[in-house]
Amino acid sequence: MAGPIRVTNPLLDVLEVLLQAFESGEDLHGWAIMNATQRSGPTVYGVLDRLEDAGWISGQWEDENPEPGKPRRRMYSITPTGVIGAREILRKRRPQGLRRELPAPGPALPDLRNVVPQGGAM
Repeated sequence: MAGPIRVTNPLLDVLEVLLQAFESGEDLHGWAIMNATQRSGPTVYGVLDRLEDAGWISGQWEDENPEPGKPRRRMYSITPTGVIGAREILRKRRPQGLRRELPAPGPALPDLRNVVPQGGAM
C-alpha cells in the first residue's frame, strides 16, 4: 500500500467529483472526471492511480461500452475508506469551496478507517 496521500488541488477536484457521484449512486469513467474537473488526462489519471493505490477508489473495466463501436471504459467508484478520507480532507482544505455541504459519516456509513482492505494490509 502507498504512503500518505499527497493533497493537491487536482486531488481535491477529483475527490469532490467522486463524492458527488457516490452520493448520486453513480460510477464515473476517467473522461467524465476530466470533464467535471476541467483537468488534463495525465493529471486526472495520475490522481486516480494514487487514489486506487491507497484503496480510496476502485476501478473496474466495463464489459462493453453502451455505445456500439466504442472501447470499454474503466469505471471508478469511491470506497468506504475513501468516502471518509475525502470528506475529512475536503472539510479541512475546502470548507468554503465545496459545491454543497458533505454529510458527516453516521450510522449509514460506519467509520472503516481500521478495516483492512481486501488483498492487503493498511
